[in-house]
Amino acid sequence: MSHVVDDAPLSSFHKKLALYSSGGPFVDGYILSIIGVAMIQITPQFNLSASEQGLVGAAALVGIFFGAFLGGWLTDKFGRHVLFTVDLIALVVCSIVQAFVADAFWLIILRLLIGAAVGADYPIATSLLAEFTPSRWRGPLLGAFTTMWFVGAAVAYIVGQFLLTFEDGWRWMLASSAIPALIIVLLRMGTPESPRWLAKVGRHEEANEVLAKVYGPHVTLADLPEESGKNVSVGELLKSGYGKRMAFITIFWTCSIVPLFAVYAFGPAILEALKLGGDLAHIGSAAITVLFLVGCLVAVFLVNRMGRRPLLIHSFLWSGLALLALGLFPEANNWVIMAFFAAYAVFIGGTQIMQWVYPNELFPTEVRGSAVGLASSLSRIGAAVGTYLVPVALVSLGIGPTMVIAAVVTLLGVAVSMAWAPETRGLTLGQSAALTAGTSQQPERPREDALR
Repeated sequence: MSHVVDDAPLSSFHKKLALYSSGGPFVDGYILSIIGVAMIQITPQFNLSASEQGLVGAAALVGIFFGAFLGGWLTDKFGRHVLFTVDLIALVVCSIVQAFVADAFWLIILRLLIGAAVGADYPIATSLLAEFTPSRWRGPLLGAFTTMWFVGAAVAYIVGQFLLTFEDGWRWMLASSAIPALIIVLLRMGTPESPRWLAKVGRHEEANEVLAKVYGPHVTLADLPEESGKNVSVGELLKSGYGKRMAFITIFWTCSIVPLFAVYAFGPAILEALKLGGDLAHIGSAAITVLFLVGCLVAVFLVNRMGRRPLLIHSFLWSGLALLALGLFPEANNWVIMAFFAAYAVFIGGTQIMQWVYPNELFPTEVRGSAVGLASSLSRIGAAVGTYLVPVALVSLGIGPTMVIAAVVTLLGVAVSMAWAPETRGLTLGQSAALTAGTSQQPERPREDALR
């Protein structure tokens, strides 16, 4: 069945919205990566212990835990539009204040607040993007949203390496995240509210105005694909059968980001433990970041062709085996070590893009923001714990066992994905959010023009 909105061509509006939405993960990747470089100067200056280093690295992830859930709840209650800019304004302020901290305590507090602002942006931006994007472009654009995390991370390593040459360069590193955040805030101004959310709260006239502006003067709410179900709370929704979906998303997301965030927060330290020290550690971190980006771009290319479920399973499997090889052969020569890291970076791309595709497709409009926020929050618990434990594990266990543990976490994602991952390729948002998605419903294959 054809739908005017879901089958609409990709317009300049959709492209701009995708770009502006992706600003959040760009800043997130920048913030979570540059701390790894900044810690080179912060650690001796503040005389940080391994435990304190872990707290500084994990603080932003703890903030994301609170921010993602709160942002998801707020965006479902008050809409996507206003919060689309407010959250990043808070990030700009906190980033600048970081440059003036005098001890680890206030640095941890500010990193916590910055993480909360970043976390709030995820459910806001992805809900808005998912609800405007035509079906055949939803997977690629939500997947491309993830790639910007790695672009931000790569830029952070370049900026960080340059600022390391200055005394107290770490202060400029941490404050520099305010620049991209401010640019994104300015670009986002004027973005319209989601017509699907407006319709759910009874603001039909406003929804029709947005639809006419974006899709054409003859498009109205009658052209939106129907979504089954009435307005319910997240708690009621989970009890009605969506709890299994939330468990699946939370577990696979956790298995995907625990090793990855640990690598990013302490990338140079991990590479030094693998005998790639000095400038080679920083250059290696930047090169691996570029390969993470390549992996995500490959996954974006495959998400409609290969399908969501097989992409997720294969991504977990091969990236987990690469980490296992690092753990079993930590004394291998530099080229072999870099090859294993490169394989992990490329293969993990599928799990990264699915972190935003699945949550937005598997829950209905009235709780989409809350569900995405809750899943993001829950996954950050494991990520924060993992990041905190990395410097401790490197000291107490060594690099080999640390990488083996990371591999086990990643390979757990294979089992979870094989058991629970549905296939939502080719479905409308209403169809993919229905509990029958990926089971009795058979997704139609994407049209050829979507693959070009």
